[in-house]
Amino acid sequence: MTITSQQIRQKYLEFFEKQGHKIVPSSPLIPENDPTTLFTGSGMQPMVPYLLWEKHPLWNRICDSQKSFRSWDIEDIGDNRHTTFFEMLWNWSLWDYFKEKQVPWMFEFLTKELWLNPKNLYVTVFRGNEKYGISKDTEAVELWRKEFKNVWSDALDVDFAEEKGMQWGRIFYYPEEKNWWSRAWIPGNMPEWEPGGPDSEMFWDFGAELKMHEVSEWKDEPCHPNCDCGRFLEIWNNVFMQFQKSGDWFKELANKNIDFWWWLERLAAAIKNNPDVFFGDLFDWIRTKIEELSGKKYGENPKETKAFRVVMDHLRASTFLICDWAVPSNKDQWYFTRRLLRRAIRFARDLWINWGLSKEVALEVIKEYKDHYKELEAKKDFIVTEIEKEEKQFLATLENWLKEFEKLVKWFEIAFEKTGKKIDTISWDKAFKLYDTYGFPLEITQELAEEKWLKIDVEGFKEAFKKHKDLSRAWAEQKFKWWLADSAEETTALHTAAHLMLAWIRKVLWADIHQKWSNITAERLRFDFNYGEKVSEDKLKEIENYVNSVIEKNCAMVLDEIKKSEAESDKTIEWSFWEKYPEIVKVYTVKDSEGNIYSRELCWWPHITNTSTMWRFRIIKEESSSAWVRRIKAVLEK
Repeated sequence: MTITSQQIRQKYLEFFEKQGHKIVPSSPLIPENDPTTLFTGSGMQPMVPYLLWEKHPLWNRICDSQKSFRSWDIEDIGDNRHTTFFEMLWNWSLWDYFKEKQVPWMFEFLTKELWLNPKNLYVTVFRGNEKYGISKDTEAVELWRKEFKNVWSDALDVDFAEEKGMQWGRIFYYPEEKNWWSRAWIPGNMPEWEPGGPDSEMFWDFGAELKMHEVSEWKDEPCHPNCDCGRFLEIWNNVFMQFQKSGDWFKELANKNIDFWWWLERLAAAIKNNPDVFFGDLFDWIRTKIEELSGKKYGENPKETKAFRVVMDHLRASTFLICDWAVPSNKDQWYFTRRLLRRAIRFARDLWINWGLSKEVALEVIKEYKDHYKELEAKKDFIVTEIEKEEKQFLATLENWLKEFEKLVKWFEIAFEKTGKKIDTISWDKAFKLYDTYGFPLEITQELAEEKWLKIDVEGFKEAFKKHKDLSRAWAEQKFKWWLADSAEETTALHTAAHLMLAWIRKVLWADIHQKWSNITAERLRFDFNYGEKVSEDKLKEIENYVNSVIEKNCAMVLDEIKKSEAESDKTIEWSFWEKYPEIVKVYTVKDSEGNIYSRELCWWPHITNTSTMWRFRIIKEESSSAWVRRIKAVLEK
């Protein structure tokens, strides 16, 4: 059966719409009011309030197609299955159905809607962990056995496949590193009150011949669905969101949830029965454009194939990130956009492309996705301008990097002239400086070094790189210390202050200002908005005075739930991230006893009920966040 990725997405949404689900739009890649994470790396992040305490304004069954980005995979891009940007198709049950409906629906969609052969499907489930008081998921096993019964009279469930291999199994038990899901990945890392649960994943088998034991680094390892030999590809994941961290233990949620997701790119690869996701139709236009610009053919040369994959992945991801306002810079999320673009341009040199690639590929990405993600077409000029600007800047940096390398080579020549001793190894610290300062991976330094008959202390470099990566991950994980998803009075008060501040900013600076990012804790708020110049001290004082005047009036916060179409036509309502809202939206209005309105804005996070509970508002800093984005930091003081 021939089916495009766009059709797969549509069939999925229509299938779950028939099962009583409401379709909601994708959230942005830069999460709003969620300091726990840098990017939307899963569809769970925007849904946390509805998993725990808040009723979803639209329905208790929803589905969507979610843009996602995971920064920790950047250095690993180059194989046939990993991408930094990916599209996840989701369905959610919020306090409604559980495993008993989800498992049969999944099997039906795969085998009857998409006509995938069930003989190529394998399932994994959670092994359980006595330390946390969580049992083996035998309930999911029985549901899967029931679905598989028409294919095998007995779909065996087996354990310890990572040690013993397949064992003729169809359903496999694994530990929490493989079959548990929360935003902190495994139970031991979860912060207090974080929801999570066991998951049940499904894998597609491309055939035993793909393991290629005789040439594979896994040739002596047992083969099983969760191994890395290349035979199996995880295509989707049923998360049974039924637990919540409580101290050193876990309690069952009174209202259980289903969090189901799958990779569109991977399912398309399974349908084609080709394990290379970059051969999928979502990459066709992009791949063809790179072949046209380079004169190379994808798949003919291993080194060039890796370069193709890096360029395709990184430029697709950059296009979506810039569309969601993550323009290239050296700060926070914006740094990753810069890193992606520069790495793509560097690898393009392996394909003999030296200029103009980024813009051309970005235009192909927009062409492929614009029908579903209409914001790409609307922001096309902005995206292309930012990409061209970064490419020009980096190519100048590239020349500086080459000069630095030549200086390094010259040092070796001078050392030989002075000592008469041949030094042929570049120390790890010099190689790492080239990487850390100029943004170039080890392999390009190695290539140029080999041309000069030099070696590199690779082990020392890798150790330094590991420390660098660990520090980066630790920095990112610090984001888990705070979470707007609580309903603490201090946090919600600052959130309300942010609404009041934005209302006045739009009056005194520019009517078309919108929020770009916020990080709100119980101690302070950090608020980013689109504006091209520094805000004067006088204007900052005006903003402070406005917020404090509203606080002193003891204004009420009024919540209304209305249709999105009504909100869109109401010019008194302020909004940011319009595309993320469902068809029924929450409008929070701050007004006094006489009916005067001071802020009226779409939102879905908690607020105080009256400004009388707020302390005095003070702006402590205003600064640049990135190109055309300013940042205000503020507090509430007694």
